[in-house]
Amino acid sequence: MKKLMLLSVTAMLLLSSCVSKKEFTALEAKQKKTQDLLNTATVKLNSCLSDAAAANARIEAMKEQLADLRASNQGLIESSKDLTVLTTKGAENLEKSLESLKEKDLKISRLQDALTKKDSVTLAIVTSLKKAVGINDPDIEVNVEKGVVFISIADKLLFKSGSYNVTNKAKTVLAKVAKVINDKPDFEAMIEGHTDSRSYKSGVLLDNWDLSVKRSTSIIRVLQELGVNPSQLIAAGRSSYVPLAENDTAENRATNRRTRVVVLPKIDQFYEMIEEEMKNLSAEE
Repeated sequence: MKKLMLLSVTAMLLLSSCVSKKEFTALEAKQKKTQDLLNTATVKLNSCLSDAAAANARIEAMKEQLADLRASNQGLIESSKDLTVLTTKGAENLEKSLESLKEKDLKISRLQDALTKKDSVTLAIVTSLKKAVGINDPDIEVNVEKGVVFISIADKLLFKSGSYNVTNKAKTVLAKVAKVINDKPDFEAMIEGHTDSRSYKSGVLLDNWDLSVKRSTSIIRVLQELGVNPSQLIAAGRSSYVPLAENDTAENRATNRRTRVVVLPKIDQFYEMIEEEMKNLSAEE
C-alpha cells in the first residue's frame, strides 16, 4: 500500500513537471477516486475475512454438536438393546411367575377338595349319630365343633354327684354311642371329661384333673365292654379349664360338668387322603 502511494506521488511530481495544471488536476481527481475504490475494497475484504472467520467458528461448533449427537445416538441404540434384553427377561420371569401361581392354585384346589371330602364325611357322621342316639334330651347334644363331630352328655346322665362310676341309665346311652363307633372302624373316639371349678378331692383323686380323667376312663371301659375296639378309644380329661358358662350358679356348674365323645378321623388317614390328592396332581403335571 505504501509503495503504491509513493509511486502515485512520484508520478504526480513527474507529471507536474511535464503536464499542464488542468491535466494535473484531472489526474489528481482520478487518483483520489482510485484511492476511494481501494479503501472500499479493503473494507469489504476485511468484512469478508471476518465473516469467513465467524463461519469457520460456526462450522467447528456444529462439528462438535454433530459428534455429541452421534455419541448420544449410539448410547440410545445401546440402551435400546439393553432394554430389549431386560424386557425379554421380564416377560420370561412374568410367565414363570404365572405358571407358578397356576400350580399353587391347583394345589390349593386339591387340598380344598380333600377338606371338602372330610367335611362330607363329618356331616354323614353327624346324621348317623343323631339317628343312632335317637334321644330327644336337652342333656345330650350332637354337633360339629371346629370341623370335629362330638356328642356332649351331661354328667347327671352318666354319674352320680362326685362319683366316677357309670350309672345303669348311662349304659343305655353309651350302647348307642358304641354302635356308631363300631360302624366307623376308620375313626377314633376321644372321651373327654369336664368338671366345674369347685375343687374336688376324694380318696385317690387329688383334684379335678384326676376326676375328669377317671370319668373318661370309666366310660371307656363301658364302651370296651360293649364291643368297641380299644385301639379306637382315647382317654382325656380337661378338668374345669374349658367351661361352657361361668361357674357362678348351680345351673351353670351343672352345664360345665359334662363328658364329650369326640369322633374324628385318624389323623394319619386324613394326611394320607391329602397325600393321595397331591400324587394325583403330580401325575397330571
